[in-house]
Amino acid sequence: MSETSLQFWPATDVGKVRTHNEDSFLIDKKLNLFVVCDGMGGHAAGDVASSMASRELRDALAADPEVSQVVSNQEVADTRDSILLAMESAVQKACAAVHQAGEDDPQKRGMGTTLDALLIVGHRGFIAHVGDSRIYLYRQGAVHQLTEDHSVVNELLRRGKLTRDQIDKVQYKNAVTRAVGVYRNVDPDVFDFDVLPGDRFLLCSDGLHGYFEEHELGRLFEEVPEGELATRLVALANERGGKDNITAVVVRVPEGRGGIDEIAQEVNLKLEILHRIPLFRFISYQELVRVLNITHVRSYQPGEVIVREGEEGEEFFVVLKGRVRVHSGENTLVELSPGQHFGEMALVDKSPRSASVTAVERSRVLTIRRRDFFALIRKEHAIATKLLWSFCGVLAQRLRTTSEQLAALKAGIVED
Repeated sequence: MSETSLQFWPATDVGKVRTHNEDSFLIDKKLNLFVVCDGMGGHAAGDVASSMASRELRDALAADPEVSQVVSNQEVADTRDSILLAMESAVQKACAAVHQAGEDDPQKRGMGTTLDALLIVGHRGFIAHVGDSRIYLYRQGAVHQLTEDHSVVNELLRRGKLTRDQIDKVQYKNAVTRAVGVYRNVDPDVFDFDVLPGDRFLLCSDGLHGYFEEHELGRLFEEVPEGELATRLVALANERGGKDNITAVVVRVPEGRGGIDEIAQEVNLKLEILHRIPLFRFISYQELVRVLNITHVRSYQPGEVIVREGEEGEEFFVVLKGRVRVHSGENTLVELSPGQHFGEMALVDKSPRSASVTAVERSRVLTIRRRDFFALIRKEHAIATKLLWSFCGVLAQRLRTTSEQLAALKAGIVED
């Protein structure tokens, strides 16, 4: 492979209990597409579902002219939404094909499969996810689970009906709440994110990830040569019981000649700063990736106005680089530096801005528009709950501060 091509290492095994392997994986080097599926439905059905789903998804993406164009150019630009729609459409085509095959053959009726697909184009990654197989990201010494299990156990955990200590007592703990092919349609999780030089990914079935915690995966990513990691993980899963089929695909993004470039530095900066903001303090890394997708970055020259007093607000701002001045007329109220933010009330309220904001020096500012924020929380209920909780905390703190200021002002008036 060339210095700039993706590297990958797959491994799969039947495990210690099952008699045949219902897992499957697919790698398309031309598309930079990686797929792992875990079939269900018994002998001669689960393996058919998993292999058919991966092929149908690949064929649908390969036949999409827009996908072919961006893969050829390795430049996503303004086509992100189109690629996400193509990913979702490909999952639906795979789902319909598997379902129809089950309808046509009574012995395979009801068969289905999980599906995890990773498409890498330039500096963007696109994921389609159904079921409880997983995709992990290893970045700069830490492992992050990018997908969220569509499983009974995970749903009970999310609703607070189950603690992690009680998982082993759940009767149907391996049951999934979404699968490709069981019904004619399915609701996949489809999202995109920044890919950085040196990123490594692990796509795996639950027969593997069920034996590992994230911190141990991080240690293995660090200690085991990447060319041996997939086979090592499969071997360890077998040593720990091998109760299910086991599949792992490890993918590495090359470092590039210049190492971590400006794009990587800015992505890291955005993630770090967003996570420090009280509004986003409760959300996980995988959820923060979704938030990052609705952000935009703008540059301002010294003296350029960012926000005008009296105008209707529709954006929340975070200073990434430089320095800005918040002022009413010519009276400076405060100066903000990297990591500080303003205008968060515009995410929920259309009231006019109470002050103007002007760049003091050359600055880069991250923005979130209200309509994009609403679209995110309508789709991502878990994120919505955490953001609402954080927002209530921010408002409560502001009310306390205002009450203290009013009390101090009243005390001063009484003394006078």
